[in-house]
Amino acid sequence: MTRATRLALFAVAAAGLAVLLGAAFADLPSFGAARHPYRDAAVTSAIAHHTANVVSSVNFDTRAIDTLGEEVILLASVVGVATLLRRAEGEHQRRGASGGRVLELTKFAGYQMLGVTLLIGFDVVAHGHVTPGGGFQGGVVLATGFHLLYVAGRYGALERLRPLPAFELGEAAGATGFAGLGLAGLAVLGGYLANLWPGGSFGQLLSAGTVPLLNIAVGIEVASGVVVLLAKFLEQAIAITDGGVE
Repeated sequence: MTRATRLALFAVAAAGLAVLLGAAFADLPSFGAARHPYRDAAVTSAIAHHTANVVSSVNFDTRAIDTLGEEVILLASVVGVATLLRRAEGEHQRRGASGGRVLELTKFAGYQMLGVTLLIGFDVVAHGHVTPGGGFQGGVVLATGFHLLYVAGRYGALERLRPLPAFELGEAAGATGFAGLGLAGLAVLGGYLANLWPGGSFGQLLSAGTVPLLNIAVGIEVASGVVVLLAKFLEQAIAITDGGVE
């Protein structure tokens, strides 16, 4: 394809996008106005489905299929990094690889915060439909918590704490669980990701229908994906050598 052809295709696509954006911007409420139709619809939907956190209601109910797309993007990103950073021909695994010397105060703080960070991560995921937070935020907190063991200790200790096959399985299970809940809604109610679980009591842990279940699926996928992602970078930086086995 020539440069002129690529520019022509880009110009056609950009013109179409400009028309769509122009139509959307023209119908936006004026800045500072009292009319906010999307906000009103989102809050009404959240209350109707007993979801105290409106943001989670939008992410896992009103626009849940967008969140599924974000999960797939993260999954594809992790697979891409794992493929690019796989052990190449001539590279070998070091025996007893470590991250170097660690200050005693860093060890103390890291070990103290390890359990606390994991607990906070689980709490953020489990209560994402009730309070600010959710699967994405909680998943990152959980992945961070695991890696405090590397910051405070040694690379070998981190390897023992997070066996990669289990987290690779967890990443696949989280994405499959989200998609599976969508198919269940399609089978029972005729709509993909339709809310098929009882709403429960507003503001309680057992509420919001399928929103907490989708939150948990995302938390598992994000936590597992970030752990696998960091593992591949750490493996290349610390445990892989292009010489013989050490």
